[in-house]
This record gives sequence, C-alpha cells and structure tokens, in this order.
Amino acid sequence: MKIRINDKVKVLSGKDRGHEGVVGVVFPKSGQVLIEGVNMATQHVKKNAQNKEGGRIKIAKPIDASNVAIICSKCNKVSRIGFKFVEGKKVRACKKCGEVL
Repeated sequence: MKIRINDKVKVLSGKDRGHEGVVGVVFPKSGQVLIEGVNMATQHVKKNAQNKEGGRIKIAKPIDASNVAIICSKCNKVSRIGFKFVEGKKVRACKKCGEVL
C-alpha cells in the first residue's frame, strides 16, 4: 500500500469528495485508511462506567484507499505515487514533480 500514516490526502469519491485530511490509521489487509475528520458517522453510546454521558457521538469510519490521493508536500497538488531508488534505498516519489515523500 502506497499510503502511510501522516500523509496528507484528498478524497476523490464518495460523500466526502473534495475533503482533505491526514491519515491516522492504515489497514493494509482490508485496503482502507482512516482519515481524521472525514467519513464521520453517528454512533449511539449507552451510559456506562467509562462513558459517563450517553448519547450520540461522531466517529470517523475507514474509507477505501483507492478513493483517496496523496497531496505532494512540495508542489501542493494531488498526485500519484511512484517509487525510485535514492542512494540504494527504495523511496516513494511524486509522479508530477519527482519529490521524495
């Protein structure tokens, strides 16, 4: 998977299309990512010992990794990711400007 934690991404499809955020968690087996503040869902929580107040809370749900694109830190554009070798190490690079991510 080319997307990693702390990458800045933009949602390409779905109800949150156009939103930007930072990847918080990556689920490589299911091919999904959790983006902070995107794909929010309402969860009803019952009052208990850990949660003193019950009610409805907003939580972020995972979104498929194919529906997001990385925003390059140098050119500040949505870009695809490629790989190249720098000093004998394989690194991720922006396809538009060639900057190492």
